[in-house]
Amino acid sequence: MAKTLLRSGSLDDFQSVGGGGQAVFASALQIRETLRLRKQQTLVECLAIPQVNDDGDRVDWYSPVEGDVLAWKAADEEVRERALSQLEMMADGALSLARKCQQSDRTAQQLFGALLEKALQFPGDNHVFLVGGKPVITFWGFVNLNESTREELFGCLHLAPPPEPVIDLYEDIPDEDALKVTFSQADEPLLAIPLTTTVAAESHEFSEPQPIEENVEPEPPVDVAAQKASRRIPLWSLPVAAVLVAAIAGPLLWPRSTTSSEPVLAHVEPIAVTKPTAPALPELTHSLPLHLASVKEPVKEEKPEEKPVIIAAIPKDALLMEADQMRAGTTKFLNGTWRVLVDVKDPVTGKAPSLRYQILNNKGNARLVHGDNVVCKAEIFSGLHQNGELLVKSRGNARCSDGSRYPVPEITCKAGVSDVAECTGRYDANTVVPLTFRKVGAR
Repeated sequence: MAKTLLRSGSLDDFQSVGGGGQAVFASALQIRETLRLRKQQTLVECLAIPQVNDDGDRVDWYSPVEGDVLAWKAADEEVRERALSQLEMMADGALSLARKCQQSDRTAQQLFGALLEKALQFPGDNHVFLVGGKPVITFWGFVNLNESTREELFGCLHLAPPPEPVIDLYEDIPDEDALKVTFSQADEPLLAIPLTTTVAAESHEFSEPQPIEENVEPEPPVDVAAQKASRRIPLWSLPVAAVLVAAIAGPLLWPRSTTSSEPVLAHVEPIAVTKPTAPALPELTHSLPLHLASVKEPVKEEKPEEKPVIIAAIPKDALLMEADQMRAGTTKFLNGTWRVLVDVKDPVTGKAPSLRYQILNNKGNARLVHGDNVVCKAEIFSGLHQNGELLVKSRGNARCSDGSRYPVPEITCKAGVSDVAECTGRYDANTVVPLTFRKVGAR
């Protein structure tokens, strides 16, 4: 039965990851088969099946299981939480298996562990689907361009936390108009003077008049209206009125002279100012201290011990970066057919891939054979850097006979002892391996 197509995309839109000098995608089918043989069925069903087109620049990803397809973002929170738990449990088992393989004595097992450790990397949440309720990852072994691998594999799948409530700090503050105090309120009397006739005045009941004694001035009539008004003074106006009273009465309490209205000035004693004296200068003497002169013998420089120069035999098929051609800026020494020996192993066969370069005037092609006689080809070019290093690069990943793409290392060589080229191959920022050029047909 035909599998369900989940996603298609261009290989140039993403960046492949790998380990041990190889890309994960170049061994994707072998990785899935190895996991199946190890009875890791849950992990196998989580990794989509890649199928590269005839041109080798696009890939289709098919679901390994059957069922209704639902994008990750389209699923509700409960379904995503359940699927995320399945992914995290599966990833723990995969990383444990990867570490176990890397501790093996077999090179093939170590390479498989290095690839499996990076296999669960994927560009983002739009590359994860739910098929029959099970999570399936497409474009596994890839990350977005100019991005590095994530430390937390499924960090982009976690649900966003709910937003925190916004607290209005000015909710309980009263209106500014309610706090204003008018001058009319401040002018009202602070305290009402208690009167003995207040109750009688309010009830309009008066006692009989008493006889007035001589030389005693009658009490002024009581203003009942003012007395009632004083009782209605709000308490909050008391501090404001007190400030106004203090401001008005303060100057009246200043001391005044009995003969003049001007304020009395206090007598101030003058302050004596002394000129600072300069520190005493040291006394000068007519004689200088003398010391006995001493003669030091010159230190003899020890010459480094000369070691005998050991001249190693140069292989006839070695790549020699001739000094005359290097100074002239030419790379004629690179013309020909070369076997490139790389210190990496295939995860399935355990053998190193066969790599041959054919170069003429800084242009040529590379032919790579790996796995079960899978042949890959790529165009290459070479040149000299300003620092005197030889660079050999490809114009992209090699296209293979099984529809996959295989990474070609970026080679850097420098002249070593007797001008023999010392070369390294870089697959990515973290994978650099030594390699050696050997001339084909050299005698």
